[in-house]
Amino acid sequence: MTGPSGNGPFGGPGFTVPVLRLGDILLVTLQGELHDGMAEQLQQDITERIAHTRVTGVVIDISGVDIVDSFLGRVLAEIAAGAGLLAARTVLAGMRPAVAITLVELGLTLPGLRTALDVERAMELLTAGERRGEESP
Repeated sequence: MTGPSGNGPFGGPGFTVPVLRLGDILLVTLQGELHDGMAEQLQQDITERIAHTRVTGVVIDISGVDIVDSFLGRVLAEIAAGAGLLAARTVLAGMRPAVAITLVELGLTLPGLRTALDVERAMELLTAGERRGEESP
């Protein structure tokens, strides 16, 4: 199976993670294994998109991710921290039970990240916060 660019397997060379804009929210859907370099590139891409588009929220859907290691957990927390500094809130959606257990076992708390069971609920969290005038964490 190849990524959208057709140059490599998911997570391999030539594959990029799509970052979609839905109104004032960026939707990032992770699938399969996210290699270290790709995770760092994603962090940079999201931060730049927030700055240039002035979105107020980011939803990161990890329902297609089987494993979150300490590095990816740290990158997710750093994405949320960077988004917060740019006045955008981040919600992590679709976490599998096994991933939640692994994060707890690793001692990762993912500061600055709110969680939702699915993308729909994540979007509701962000839009409800906008209506109430909440500030980013």
